[in-house]
Amino acid sequence: MSATAYRALLEEWGRCRWVWNQCVAESRDAHRWNKTRPEGADKRTCGPGQLDRMLTGWRSSKAWLRKGASVPQQQAVRDFAKSRAKAQKDIKAGLPVRRRAGMPRFKKKDLANPTLNYTRRGFRLHGDGRLVLAGGIAVRPVWSRDLPAEPSSVRVYRDGLGHWYCSFVVPAQVEALPATGKAIGIDWGVRETATTTSGAHDLPHSEHGRKAAARLARYQRMMARRRPPKGRSASAGYRKAKRQTAKLHKKVARQRQDTGRKWAKRVVRDHDRVAVEDFRPKFLARTTMARKAADAAIGAVKAALVEMGRKHGRDVRLVHPAHTTMDCAQCGARAKHALPLSERTYACTACGAVSPRDKNSARVMLVRAGWNPDGAEGARPRGAPPRAAA
Repeated sequence: MSATAYRALLEEWGRCRWVWNQCVAESRDAHRWNKTRPEGADKRTCGPGQLDRMLTGWRSSKAWLRKGASVPQQQAVRDFAKSRAKAQKDIKAGLPVRRRAGMPRFKKKDLANPTLNYTRRGFRLHGDGRLVLAGGIAVRPVWSRDLPAEPSSVRVYRDGLGHWYCSFVVPAQVEALPATGKAIGIDWGVRETATTTSGAHDLPHSEHGRKAAARLARYQRMMARRRPPKGRSASAGYRKAKRQTAKLHKKVARQRQDTGRKWAKRVVRDHDRVAVEDFRPKFLARTTMARKAADAAIGAVKAALVEMGRKHGRDVRLVHPAHTTMDCAQCGARAKHALPLSERTYACTACGAVSPRDKNSARVMLVRAGWNPDGAEGARPRGAPPRAAA
């Protein structure tokens, strides 16, 4: 990226950040007014229409704001209205605080990373690969792959390491794979990230975070020693240690993402139907397994599997996780008591079937998805009762 484009993007971001902060201030003023308004006074709202009119007034009264393009500023208003509406919806639904989307907050100059959104009328692509944004900002991205269709919008943003990215929105296209006639059930865990009805497709715990823990602790100690006093600017050594910490966090996140995508592609390539436990691992953050569960990145792996199934036209069904460790995959009987985590073998008292706990749960996924628990190869498990008896 040229120095001219870099300065222009930061200036554009400064205007959009000011618009966002003004929307936050107007929203808070309206909230305080509605709580203390006199009897008979009108109620104030901050919907998208009101904010659009405010933006028009701000641009007409401030020459420095008019120097920027209107498209990213309008998108900043849209993003604010969307996040505010989601927070209000969660509050009305009575969700607990830990599950609510927070109200939009002020974006500080030194802490918020630049993010600029452009709709179709705010950018154009040239044949030589240049991206020209509204306001005459020209950048030349390093393309990771060709765009499959005409993009409808683009988001230009900077991550914590200072790297700039362009994310395009294009229509999703299905890349069909050859049919295999096989089905697979997947159960999430902590000892192994994913246990399946096919032993060849189990996903062991990658432990990327544990392998990087020693280096991460070293960089964090460097940051702690060099932390500046309150009100003083950070030293070069502190900024270097902070950048090394962020770089290592980014590397671990990319390793987890790469492992999940490769495993998801292998599962989707070998199976037409996938039954996945709709497991939400957030509650594990309040247990003693929090660190290992976070290192497993179950949520990211599940998202990669669902995305890969949609991309290749596979039938992916999310199964409710309740009582999956208590049900028998052979006869459907349910145990009277939940199994402790230390007990790794499931023994059914009704039909006498004995199997590893996670393998039984993976077969339960197939049953609840509406498919027979035949396993990945289409064969009945050894010792299983006949279909009529089951």
